[in-house]
Amino acid sequence: MLHPKQFEVNEAWIAFRLNSMLVRTERDGDFNCIALMDAASCFILGSEFIPETAAEPTRPQFRRLLKAGQRHKEQLPKTLLIAREDIADLMTREATHQNITVVRVPESELLIFIAEARQGFAERFEEVHDDV
Repeated sequence: MLHPKQFEVNEAWIAFRLNSMLVRTERDGDFNCIALMDAASCFILGSEFIPETAAEPTRPQFRRLLKAGQRHKEQLPKTLLIAREDIADLMTREATHQNITVVRVPESELLIFIAEARQGFAERFEEVHDDV
């Protein structure tokens, strides 16, 4: 079982879907929010909204996520953790191109890292939906 204490800061990052429900907009449609988190600190390094119809971020979107993380940490990680259940072909190719080792793990092993971020995201958006 993975745990934040296993990692040094900036050793591994996690790419994951931050939202549990679609983010709905009247004008632009529905979106998922893909986030990048440092595994040791559980600090969210960046996020990108991708259309619901997209299986994963585009290469430019994922590059922006990596650059956002690099701005915070001044380097790229050695490892990128991604849930096995997620489609991540483009992310895997781009990470590998950047000399980052991609490790696919069951999402259940990532929950210790990402559950609190997902809960906070859901609470914030539920408040927005309640006000509408």
